[in-house]
Amino acid sequence: MVATENTKSADKPAHAAHAELPPLKVKAYKATAQEVRHWYRLMFLTRQLEDRASKFIRLGKGWSYLARCAGHEGIQVALGLAFRANKDFLFPYYRDMATTVAAGLTPLEIVLNGLSKAADVCSGGRGMSNHFGKPAIGIQNVSSCTGNHASQAAGLARAVKYYKSDAVVFSSQGESSASEGYVFEALNGASRERVPAIFVLQANGYGISVPTSDQTANEVVAENFRGLKGLKLVMCDGTDIFDSTRAMHDAVEHVRRGGGPVVINAACVRMGAHSNSDAHELYRSPEEIKDAERYDPLARLRATALSHGFADDKALREIEAEVLAEVEQACAQGEASAEPDPATVLQFNVPEPYAPAALDAPRDGGKEEKLREAITRTMLEEFRRNPDTFLWGQDVASKDKGGVFNLTKGMQAEFGPGRVFNGPIAENYIVATANGMCRYDPKIHVVIEAAQFADYVWPAMEQVVEISHEYWRTNGQFVPNVVCRLASGGYIGGGPYHSQNVEGILGTLPGVRVIAPAFADDAAGLLRTAVRSRGVTFFLEPKYLYNRPEARGPNLGPDHCIPLGQARVRREGTDVSVVTYGNTVHFALEAAKALEPEGISVEVVDLRCVRPLDEAAILATVKKTGKLLVLHEDRLFGGLGGEVAALAAEKAFEFLDAPVRRLASKDAAGVAFNRILENATLVQPQQVVAALRDLARY
Repeated sequence: MVATENTKSADKPAHAAHAELPPLKVKAYKATAQEVRHWYRLMFLTRQLEDRASKFIRLGKGWSYLARCAGHEGIQVALGLAFRANKDFLFPYYRDMATTVAAGLTPLEIVLNGLSKAADVCSGGRGMSNHFGKPAIGIQNVSSCTGNHASQAAGLARAVKYYKSDAVVFSSQGESSASEGYVFEALNGASRERVPAIFVLQANGYGISVPTSDQTANEVVAENFRGLKGLKLVMCDGTDIFDSTRAMHDAVEHVRRGGGPVVINAACVRMGAHSNSDAHELYRSPEEIKDAERYDPLARLRATALSHGFADDKALREIEAEVLAEVEQACAQGEASAEPDPATVLQFNVPEPYAPAALDAPRDGGKEEKLREAITRTMLEEFRRNPDTFLWGQDVASKDKGGVFNLTKGMQAEFGPGRVFNGPIAENYIVATANGMCRYDPKIHVVIEAAQFADYVWPAMEQVVEISHEYWRTNGQFVPNVVCRLASGGYIGGGPYHSQNVEGILGTLPGVRVIAPAFADDAAGLLRTAVRSRGVTFFLEPKYLYNRPEARGPNLGPDHCIPLGQARVRREGTDVSVVTYGNTVHFALEAAKALEPEGISVEVVDLRCVRPLDEAAILATVKKTGKLLVLHEDRLFGGLGGEVAALAAEKAFEFLDAPVRRLASKDAAGVAFNRILENATLVQPQQVVAALRDLARY
């Protein structure tokens, strides 16, 4: 039951014979004449904006992506009007023009978004057209990964519940995106936590060209989730504004009285193609396309308004005339608005991190502690300092156990289950809810064990990428304050998914920071700075060093912070430099000591941060010794060594007395469980000695 787009001119709105139009369920919701006229105005306004969007496309002036909401206006207007600006939170999707117009976006703001202008309140032209939002009033900037915002909405609703707000979080999407695994994670998590969230599935029968029957086991997609305890399902006709308003009121009332989350399954029609780049005639019959016109929400509302006395024809035509003038003015203003400045393209990649009061410098004093102990102590101190910090992950709050390596032991006992709690074995959900929770208030800072081992972060990569460009994509309007802790690296006989390094991949994301300490005092100082900083930081903990004596360092107190992106010279030298981080810092120091009797003076530079990279320290050591070995545990191909080598070749070539050399682990597809095979794969201390000796003698 889907239809062609209503392309009748603005002054001749859809006037199909009343007898052919399925009646609206007027008794489902007792509306006033004023409400009905307002509904009609919003629907007519949206239809005119979409018609103008099509004209802009034909003229090549913008709106290169347009997914019409025609056929969805019933549920969308009901949803948008349920949203309270500056109180509730709304995650729309790309077909939600009527939703966002009803929620508070002006026609001009819609046009500015469609034309990707600098004044676009959603993203300043950075996001795709037809991706509507207004973070300033609570309408979230949602990306093109359809449905991925459901888990973000669950995380935001978690914050609403924790802070005892009466806000409601709304999440909207097409029903086909509910086939994504992260949507189940969202609904499962929201149900378990009983958060105040309403998830709207706008079901038009298709996912682009794929019918619902090819997508899901149940024709009514919401039925797939009926087994989730605590999740209320509400069904409605999404083409019927009366029935949709009834459903929305029922859902909001349920949520506000503490009943937990709701899924609204709204049966809609898609009046036209999926988007302007889709030829729906290739997969839909002419009969099917024509039949859907009968369910046009706008035409049916107009007929109902007239037949039930909510308005006469003169009143509706006055509304239409006002809307046409408003749209005309918005289009003219939008076209005249300024384009984004190309000089701003790198703005809002990463916010400035917390700036310690004093520059970092080696200090004596303080009782020595293990690297593992330093991390635990720092988290305890920071959670005491800031009551708006939170921690979750797998196994982090299970009685006396604190994560796989016991680093969070005692945290839930001290700070309570509202701030420290277990996450499900759903890495995508763990990261997404951190993203969402930060949206409630910028004072919130979240620490997560993004995965039990760094190798298990891959199921979360969709949300990792998402969280990395939130600050940039929203044009600086939202930044998630999240530290993702990951136990990283090998040398423990862990085998596949327990021994690999991930910084070579995470470091390619411009919107994040990546930290890799090698000593306890550095771990404490860097973690503290990360937790206090705005933005996203991946804190890679070399688990081989958790309890190693060589990684011990002094406890420098609860105010010890280290600036991010500042390397440290661990050993001065004059003949050859080694730039490294993590486990291999200790290999380099051992090698430097072993080569000293041979008269080879090795300078060891510990980067400590993979991103931001301390370019000045790298260039300084190259200029000092003229020879550079880049050493890391990660694989050679695609590893950080390539970036450091390229930097030295580009900016310090004239100071080099030998080719830059890289030493890393073998490019094996994994790290084997067998210790012999593991040692054959990972870089070894004796290889570092040999490489430095050869380079020094070049």
